[in-house]
Amino acid sequence: QVQLAESGGGSVQAGGSLRLSCAASGYTYCTVDMSWFRQAPGKEREFVSSIDSDGSARYADSVKGRFTISRDDAKNAAYLQMNRLKPEDTAMYYCKTVGYGGPRCLNYWGLGNQVTVSS
Repeated sequence: QVQLAESGGGSVQAGGSLRLSCAASGYTYCTVDMSWFRQAPGKEREFVSSIDSDGSARYADSVKGRFTISRDDAKNAAYLQMNRLKPEDTAMYYCKTVGYGGPRCLNYWGLGNQVTVSS
């Protein structure tokens, strides 16, 4: 059974930084891409950033230059360093894993971490 352990988040003033972590356990003989999405109250869930198994990273235009995604394959974990945070970054942030390479390599969502940025 795959489990995602998320940590990080919290409250910070505008201009501050936070770091999110997501560790996936239970994948066996799978290749896993990892990403973050976020959802603000009253809005749809939106893509924030992703990192493939080969290290290729992608970012939403709204976070480019401020957020950095990385991964530690030994821990099957990914990290989202969020700098120069803005009030509009306030949302619930969800880790998502995309597994491939076998029939048991499925996709999973984490439970989310709240990020609140005050002005």
